[in-house]
Amino acid sequence: MGVMSIRQCYNDERLSVNWSDHRMIIAVACIIFNPTFWNIVARKEYRSKFITRMFNGNSLYGCYALAATIFVLGLVRDAAFKWAIDAQPQAQCMNQLPIQALAYILFGIGNIFVLSSMFVLGVTGTYLGDYFGILMEDRVTSFPFNVNENPMYNGTVMIFLGTAMWSLSPAGIYLALIVHFVYRIALKFEGPFTTQIYMKRDSDRAAASKASVPSKASVPTQAKKSGRNTKKDL
Repeated sequence: MGVMSIRQCYNDERLSVNWSDHRMIIAVACIIFNPTFWNIVARKEYRSKFITRMFNGNSLYGCYALAATIFVLGLVRDAAFKWAIDAQPQAQCMNQLPIQALAYILFGIGNIFVLSSMFVLGVTGTYLGDYFGILMEDRVTSFPFNVNENPMYNGTVMIFLGTAMWSLSPAGIYLALIVHFVYRIALKFEGPFTTQIYMKRDSDRAAASKASVPSKASVPTQAKKSGRNTKKDL
C-alpha cells in the first residue's frame, strides 16, 4: 500500500469516528477527570491536611490512601479507553509491519518509563507525597529522568498511543492526544506548585539553621561573664 493510499485510508476512517458514542464521552471524561482530581485533592491536603487528619495525623497512611485512589482511577480510565476504541472503526491502513512495530516500540518504551519512574521515586514520590510533607532530599537525576523530564506522563501517553496503533484505531490516537494535552496542562499547575513546596522547605531549613547559630556579638559577652564568674569563685 503506497503513501497516498495510506493517507486516503486514514482520512476515510477518521471521518467515521463517532464522537457522540457514550463510550467515547466516558473515556474523555475519565482522561480529564483524573489529573484534575489529584491536583485539587493534593492542594487541599497541602493547605488543610484533611486526608492526614482522617488517618489520625499519619501523613504516610494518608499518602498511601490517595495513591490507592489514583491507581484505581487509572485502571478505570484505561478500561474506559479500551472499551471506547474497541467500539470504533478500525483503519486497516495501519495494519502494516512498520506501523505495528512502532506500536510495540512505543508501548514497550512507555512501560519502561512508567515502571522505572515508580521504582526510583517509590510510592510517596510517585503519588504526590510532597503535598503531605513527605519530601525527597534531592532531585532525582538517574534514569529515566536523565533522558526524559516527565517520564511518568510521557510514558503513559506512549502506552496509549501504542495501544491505539496496534488496535488500528484512529479514535484511540485522538484519545492519546487528549491524554497528552491534559497532562501538559496538569504540568503547568503541578510543576510550579511542587517547586514552591521545596523552596519553602529549603527556606525553613535555612531559617532554622540561622537561628541555631549564636550571633558573634553574644560570644564575647558570654566569655566576659564566664571570666568574671571564675574570678569570683576563686
